[in-house]
Amino acid sequence: MSARRRLPRLRPPRSLRARLTAGLVVLLAVACLAVGATTVISLEHFLLGRLDQQLSALGGRFAASLEHGERPDADNRPDTRGQANGTFGARLVGGRVTQAAVVRDDTPAAVPLTEADRRTLAAVPVDEDGRTVRLSALRPYRVTAVSGDDGDVLITGLPLHPVEETVHRLELVEALVFGAALAATAVAGALWVRVSLRPLDRVATTATAVTRLPLASGQVALPAPLPPSDPDTEVGQVATALNRMLGHVGDALDRRHASEERLRHFAADASHELRTPVATVRAHSELALRHKGPLPADVRHALERIQSESQRMSGLVDDLLLLARLDAGRPLAREPVDVTRLALDAVDDARAVARDHHWLLDLPPEPVHVMGDAHRLHQVIANLLANARVHTPAGTETTLALALSPDGGEVQLTVTDNGPGIPEALQADVFDRFTRADHSRSRTAGGTGLGLAIVQAVTTAHGGTVQVTSRPGHTCFRLCLPSAPAPERPAG
Repeated sequence: MSARRRLPRLRPPRSLRARLTAGLVVLLAVACLAVGATTVISLEHFLLGRLDQQLSALGGRFAASLEHGERPDADNRPDTRGQANGTFGARLVGGRVTQAAVVRDDTPAAVPLTEADRRTLAAVPVDEDGRTVRLSALRPYRVTAVSGDDGDVLITGLPLHPVEETVHRLELVEALVFGAALAATAVAGALWVRVSLRPLDRVATTATAVTRLPLASGQVALPAPLPPSDPDTEVGQVATALNRMLGHVGDALDRRHASEERLRHFAADASHELRTPVATVRAHSELALRHKGPLPADVRHALERIQSESQRMSGLVDDLLLLARLDAGRPLAREPVDVTRLALDAVDDARAVARDHHWLLDLPPEPVHVMGDAHRLHQVIANLLANARVHTPAGTETTLALALSPDGGEVQLTVTDNGPGIPEALQADVFDRFTRADHSRSRTAGGTGLGLAIVQAVTTAHGGTVQVTSRPGHTCFRLCLPSAPAPERPAG
């Protein structure tokens, strides 16, 4: 059994312009339908009333003359004088039809009747308004019945097809006129609605332009305010409210940008100022540790801690300076970089630092290259591997995979581990500065919270993207960079 074909479902218009136009056309169609139905019904009642008046004027003269229709003398033939062509007459005696004829070209013609026709004629009430009947041999007729002088019933009828033709002609004319009016109204209404809602289109265009702006950071140039509209209209009120909102948003963005600029300048200045004293502290601690004479154990321990923390402080200062340079838009080096070599070196370094982890490499058969800063890209890969090392327990398996996209236009680098995963609440902020993992991920060493922020900043500066997906037992950082052709080797 074949399945039924599903008809497409008609969806109502969604846009305000289409809904207003459709509503206008529907209302006009309902009004036209009401007017058309009223005029048709009124005309039909009027024509039937006129037909009943004609039947009343005719009386039962033609039907009464049928009584003598079988006599051979000409004087006793049925009287068709003054009878319109198509006039029907019937005579009933004792409730049964004895004669039935219709005038055709001033000559009476007998009408064959079935039993159903005879019952229909017998059911016509006497001395009442006209009634519409349908006989098998004739079109629909309007008939009336009167009592004869001999106790018989005389039925006279006139054809209804002139009335029906007139009514149908009116219906056709109304359909054409109303159809043209609806079509013209739909076109004119659509144009009128379009002109009326033009200010609303400008509002939607401006709002859409705002949604496409990078409002998260940086200097943002908002669209120009909308031209003033009539505040007494709904569209004017919306435009005025949007202009006010754009003003408030612009002020807030300007204040935020100024605050970010002050913070960046402070971080850069503070980092520059801290580099010298931190380096000095580190140098003095190293010099003290090289003292030839014996040092008390607690003094040596304090000097070692000073050296360790000064090294950590130096790394933090360098990271802050790097982020400040990237925020300021300073360009990085642009040269062909063999990402495969960077991956090999970074994994070798990770194996040397964390021998209690399992480090795997998945590299393509041919080296892949990008245009960029080799030192900073190596730092990105090293930060991703350090993140996996610091936030996963011993025995965790971490895989660094490198591949080209199917079209060859993108280098994809992934760092995947089977550790405990990143909490879902932290994943949205994992690339923010000074973001720390919660205690559900074990930590064996401290961190500044800038490693992944540097990964994102350097990747963005290279025109790439970085994403993270994580669940318990699987965490994957995916780095995508535009690929570059391999550099040509100099001829030997």
